[in-house]
Amino acid sequence: SWPADKVALATMNRPKEMNTLHLDLLSELDRVLDIAQVEKVRALIITGSGRAFCCGAHLDYFTDPNSPIGKSGFELRDNYLNHIARVFDRFEAMPFPVIAAINGFALGGGCEMAISCDFRIMSKTARIGVPEVKLGAIPGAGGVQKLLHHAGRSKAIEWCLLGTHLTAEEVDKHGLLYAAVEPDKLMEAALELADKLKELSPLAVAQAKASVYVSESVDLHSARRYGLESLALLVGSKDWE
Repeated sequence: SWPADKVALATMNRPKEMNTLHLDLLSELDRVLDIAQVEKVRALIITGSGRAFCCGAHLDYFTDPNSPIGKSGFELRDNYLNHIARVFDRFEAMPFPVIAAINGFALGGGCEMAISCDFRIMSKTARIGVPEVKLGAIPGAGGVQKLLHHAGRSKAIEWCLLGTHLTAEEVDKHGLLYAAVEPDKLMEAALELADKLKELSPLAVAQAKASVYVSESVDLHSARRYGLESLALLVGSKDWE
């Protein structure tokens, strides 16, 4: 939907399944990103319906003898986890900001989705975490690596090994949130942030976002050089003042 000019809202709408990562949902998220790029949105908000933002893997896939993802660990990797990780990595690659409006449980892959977004606004009644260890698994779609970047090694180890469901207050202390708000203020807060972002140069926002993500994975010299090249691209552009 389009709650404001150049602002797109994608609502995951499988509430009975807690918005788990069904293959159809992953395809829809891919399509949302394609549409957002074509329409040149200035911000994309992602949220959930019902009690969950997203509760991670679609567990029926692991018990169904005719599961579309296969049975072996390698089939799981190739047919499912790689798809999840690729979609989440696309959030980071988009030239516009992606805002997670976390309305309820964001667990496992739902947490991985949220921390792949550029901003997180969380309801004070919501819970987030990576409880995969309690099921004999680990966060396999980038959650370990992204939590390490966001919260540091000590907290990444604590959250991954204990599998705790964390409150907005707990994760906000470690810099994961843009804001923690009352449940009835969640979408209002997300739209206010989107409005702020709309007022900025889309070219500069895209380059600034890319510079941050590139700087996470390269040495200081390469990161600084990328930043200089990005600035040079902006000089004389239609947004340059």
